[in-house]
Amino acid sequence: MAGEWVADILGAPFEQQTLPLGEDFEGEVVATIVRSQAHRHVLHHQPLADVDVLYVHGWSDYFFQREFATFWTDRGADFYALDLRKYGRSLRPGQTPGYIADLTTYDEDISAALEAMNRPLAGEPTMRRLVLVGHSTGGLILSLWAARHPRLISAVVLNSPWLEFQLSGTTRAAVSPLLSLETRLRPMETIPQVDLGYYARAQREVRNAEDPLDVNLEWRPEQSMAVHAGWLHAVLVGHARVASGLAIDAPVCVLLSAKSAIPRRWSEDLTRSDSVLVVDDIARASLKLASSVTVDRIAGALHDVFLSRADVRDEAYYRLERWVIGCLATRAPVAPRPRFR
Repeated sequence: MAGEWVADILGAPFEQQTLPLGEDFEGEVVATIVRSQAHRHVLHHQPLADVDVLYVHGWSDYFFQREFATFWTDRGADFYALDLRKYGRSLRPGQTPGYIADLTTYDEDISAALEAMNRPLAGEPTMRRLVLVGHSTGGLILSLWAARHPRLISAVVLNSPWLEFQLSGTTRAAVSPLLSLETRLRPMETIPQVDLGYYARAQREVRNAEDPLDVNLEWRPEQSMAVHAGWLHAVLVGHARVASGLAIDAPVCVLLSAKSAIPRRWSEDLTRSDSVLVVDDIARASLKLASSVTVDRIAGALHDVFLSRADVRDEAYYRLERWVIGCLATRAPVAPRPRFR
């Protein structure tokens, strides 16, 4: 129910709250926030005891990663995940899954999530620090939001963020005007794409029998959801903004696979690489996000680094912990520090 925390589909300790967002051309629009809170009786021993984490999923996706949430709560943070409008828990009958015509519209979803986290944008400043975590398209959305909302964020963690078009910035610049025209005339036109389901297969292949991948295939289909002209144009506009430089005023950590693979046919290489993005291009684009950016390349990682095989996930969590604890161990100075002589 809207405004109330109720049991989530993931089971305890996860809860969810529906966030009403009004209506659009397809009817009622909502987002859904999911939370898992740290054990309060051990908070004073934990390095992230004063941290709230807000996670946003990628395209054709939703939040289901219990293990990732536990990483944060075990270190004292309160973990929140947002299923954006028309995704996952927020998808309503008759809606076009994932469709949006302007990524800034998600400001409404994020603002509603922050209010549910008791940290509204217009409210009194909170003593708890905010860490944004985004995967793929969620990483693009949060990067753009962070740049528009300075002085609110302590750190940004991006898991294979979709910061550049797969066919290069030059191709993006050539395609954007055509898509802009198509968007004005036929925003719901479907854009051809080839997805043979190999990325979903790779995720299943790397899981142990004792650790199966448990997802709702209606919310996260084996083959990606249909891509529409208006949505793709919105993404390319976001890519162009990243290319021009965002100047996020918080440190940024970007976790990427060490290599990409083109999924033309099935091979074991797809279980040890990013088969969605060109990771070298993403690494370069990441440097446009902020003045403090760490790019961490992880051998054997999939597109969602934290859905890789167990040993790769262990390495990813180790590197994430190393960066987060180091980054948040000290606070920014409240006054200019004297120059060293």
